[in-house]
Amino acid sequence: MRKNPKLINYVKNDEMSWQKFYDIYDLYGEDENVWKDYLKNDEDTVKNVSDVASGFAFGEFINWLKSIDLDGLQEGIGNVQRVLGVVKDLSKNDNSASTKTEYKPRPLYKHFED
Repeated sequence: MRKNPKLINYVKNDEMSWQKFYDIYDLYGEDENVWKDYLKNDEDTVKNVSDVASGFAFGEFINWLKSIDLDGLQEGIGNVQRVLGVVKDLSKNDNSASTKTEYKPRPLYKHFED
């Protein structure tokens, strides 16, 4: 199944069952001519499926873009900017606190800044 996902289509279309595929695999193994009937035109099928999938994904993406609330998005970006500003201010305060001069005790012989 992992090597040949095309077999899923046969089961979905009720042309084969998993039990029949297992029986064929059990009897003949992987590399026999039996599988040629089920794996023929694999390149064409994969190409068609990828075209449909890419068109579907692009259509879904366009629908998703249409459904975006731009006001909500702008508000969210504003909130993120405010949070970043607060973090920046906090980091500035931490740096400025560490750059303050250290406390030096007053000499014993000095009394009120004589």
